[in-house]
Amino acid sequence: MGHTRSKDKDSEVIDENLKRVYQDMLDEKVPDRFLDLIAQLKSQDDTSTEGSAT
Repeated sequence: MGHTRSKDKDSEVIDENLKRVYQDMLDEKVPDRFLDLIAQLKSQDDTSTEGSAT
């Protein structure tokens, strides 16, 4: 019976560590380089949309 409790505790520790790592990744700032690329792509998309609307 004690063995099951140990596994449950181990699972809890693993779950908490995975959640912490995942949350840390979500909290990371998006690099400026990627933000610049997104802005360029949006600009290109806006330009191509305007040209096809007429």
